[in-house]
Amino acid sequence: MQGAVCFIDVCLIVAASLLAGQVLGHHEEQIQALRLDRIGVVSSALFAVIAQLVGAYELQAHLSAGRSVLRAMNAWAGVTLFVLGLSAALLGRMPLATGDIYFWSIACGGALALGRIGMATAMTRLRRRGVFDQRSAVIGTGQQAAELVRYITQHKLLTLSLTGFYCDDEAEPLDFQTMPQGGALPYRGNLTALLTAIRLGAIDRVIIALPQGQESRARAIVARLSDTPVEIRLAPASGGFSWTQNAVTVLGEWPVLTLLDWPLSRGQRLLKATEDRLLSLLALILLAPLMLIVAIAIKLDSPGPVLFRQKRQGYNCRDFEILKFRTMQVADDAEAVVQARRNDPRVTAVGAILRRTSLDELPQLLNVLLGHMSMVGPRPHAVSTRAAGRLFGDISQSYPARHNVKPGMTGWAQVCGWRGETHSEEQLLRRLDHDLYYVRNWSIWFDLRILAQTVVTVLRQQNAY
Repeated sequence: MQGAVCFIDVCLIVAASLLAGQVLGHHEEQIQALRLDRIGVVSSALFAVIAQLVGAYELQAHLSAGRSVLRAMNAWAGVTLFVLGLSAALLGRMPLATGDIYFWSIACGGALALGRIGMATAMTRLRRRGVFDQRSAVIGTGQQAAELVRYITQHKLLTLSLTGFYCDDEAEPLDFQTMPQGGALPYRGNLTALLTAIRLGAIDRVIIALPQGQESRARAIVARLSDTPVEIRLAPASGGFSWTQNAVTVLGEWPVLTLLDWPLSRGQRLLKATEDRLLSLLALILLAPLMLIVAIAIKLDSPGPVLFRQKRQGYNCRDFEILKFRTMQVADDAEAVVQARRNDPRVTAVGAILRRTSLDELPQLLNVLLGHMSMVGPRPHAVSTRAAGRLFGDISQSYPARHNVKPGMTGWAQVCGWRGETHSEEQLLRRLDHDLYYVRNWSIWFDLRILAQTVVTVLRQQNAY
């Protein structure tokens, strides 16, 4: 959104400069138009920088025409003064007549103002349709929660929609019946109900609003929600909380602390989704002949389907059906999944080659194209997979956090050597450490690095069987 508004601003300044040059050129020397062309290009770039510094590209600024125009005019006034001062210092004189500069500045400023009014009108309409809203839930009791809800519901420029109240296990639902202004927002239930709503994809942000001195309750809430892909914000009643090192987000004029954030921002998720779709489509086109040969080899080697389908846990702990080339005599999805072992008698002759070369994973490109998976991410495990006889989720409380991003065809753990059978809790924990490191440190360059390392490292490892 910021890039689009900046592009429009630059185009308006350049266009207004061209128009001003043409108008002045009718009664002045034609060279005036050329000079205004140059000044327009330079000043548009300078405006973009200054506008960023004064907050002219913040979303809330665009939702108010008056605020948007005021910030744009402040930035433009700075540009005009800077251009005049720099020109006078470098050339020892004004590049154009003073009247011409005023005409050019007014023309560009007017174009910016009209553009900002139009954009604010369009974005206000989009906001009313909920385009920019983040679905938010408030968890808390007492006057603090009531005041927060009242403030959010009365603030016209906040880009969030409240879905309801929730309470933690230590609170009684009766608290919500006696809260001032609490009836404006429905009571949805306790923490379990909140977790269910998050898993269903109905909530993007949770705001904790507790009375002073309730830090232990807040920490308990964060612990329960830490394995979900939502933003968690704290609205402290005073400075008594110890999370002072955390970033502060302002809801209008109401400060809240960021306790946990999305692993990836909206822009990063869009960038990663674009990367996944483009790379998976390109790979499918290039590898289609090889995949056809593999499919024929599987059919000739043993009876059964070409593809193996199995439920795996994906983003937000939701199950999806993963696709692989069948490498075993019997492809089942038993309640207790047994990982492949060295010299596993179930593996076919062709399947052993596919596993060693990771060619059995190629159908997952379809999972990526369909949005179930990413090219890079934590590898998806079957729900009932065990290590040392225990379910993966029972070994570490942090295990579900690896599902806060989409699972990948390859991952940081795999290129670092943690691939193959997981027969001990230590192996799972080391794998989990690498997965969580990837979640916390994602970047497009990190993905490309892992993809490159996959080619030279994963395919020649000997612990895939």
